[in-house]
Amino acid sequence: MRLKKKKLRKQSHKNWIWAGILLAQFVLFSLLSWSDRAVELAARVFGWLQKLWEPLTFFVSFSLGDLFYGLLLIIFAVCIILYFKKYRRKHIIIFVLIILNLLIFWYYCAWGLIYFKTPLSDQLPKSTADVATIKKLATDYLELSKKYRAQCREEKNGVFTIDNIYKVKLNIRQAQLSLPEPFGPQMKLPVKTIKPSLFSGLMNYSGIMGYYNPFTTEAQYNAEMPHSSLPFTLAHEAAHQVGFAREQEANFIGYLTGMQSNNAALRYSTSYFTLKSLLRALPETEKQFVGEVLNQYSPAMKRDREAELRFAEKHRGPVELFFGFTNDLFLKSNRQEGSITYSYFVELLLQYQRLNK
Repeated sequence: MRLKKKKLRKQSHKNWIWAGILLAQFVLFSLLSWSDRAVELAARVFGWLQKLWEPLTFFVSFSLGDLFYGLLLIIFAVCIILYFKKYRRKHIIIFVLIILNLLIFWYYCAWGLIYFKTPLSDQLPKSTADVATIKKLATDYLELSKKYRAQCREEKNGVFTIDNIYKVKLNIRQAQLSLPEPFGPQMKLPVKTIKPSLFSGLMNYSGIMGYYNPFTTEAQYNAEMPHSSLPFTLAHEAAHQVGFAREQEANFIGYLTGMQSNNAALRYSTSYFTLKSLLRALPETEKQFVGEVLNQYSPAMKRDREAELRFAEKHRGPVELFFGFTNDLFLKSNRQEGSITYSYFVELLLQYQRLNK
């Protein structure tokens, strides 16, 4: 009996040790996020991991990262079931804590610290996001959207469609290589590491269009989303792959990539995203202007917008609210704006416009 109690105390002691290590990691990486040297080292590790994973992910057409996430879900589900069945609870707790420690360590070393690189806004001329300038840009991108939309393919209902997604991905990689510093990629990456998610069905209800997997360095996208959003989403996720962690900076690099390409579908999706972002950035007092712009959409653009609204309405529900809330918390924990904020992307766009005057 005494031996059993001693063993239980030892097991409990191990639990506290691993819990303490987990807490220490959060504190350590929080402190390291303020160190330029640590962030620079993390960026190098990011590059090494890209080269390490590239041969494996290149030859596998499906997402290894999604398989990894699926395996983790199964492991944690089994652990929860065994825990509530009171089967070796303390061993299960230690096992889960060890897994969490390994995941957190890998995440921060491979990706998490990159969120704290010097912001792109600090590397561009300062610019004021005044309403008049935003409205002028919105009008410009409306015309660009009309122009590129007229060059794109349609399905039988007259809605924008892509017949060759691989070609769009190829154009993204080619355009990335032509971007100037500090926007250019740190490395040349293969097209095949941008992959459709195995969870596309769930993503329809989450409001998430794509994500970067720091554990396998793959970019995943929802293959079932409206095609009007697909090319820009690919460019956005590809921007994560070349080292731009902040969401709105990935949007900006995606914007540069899309506008730099010679692919009409990518240019349309990019200019259309930019137009929508500019309209969302306007204050509530500009509702009339927003309505006027929407009325000036070409008939083809109106069909695309209606298809997007139908898709959103069909999949709206508690899952979307949950993922939206958790994503918002995640972004803010990494000192970013919330998931529904577009002002930083618009700020970068205005700064870039000033740079190129």
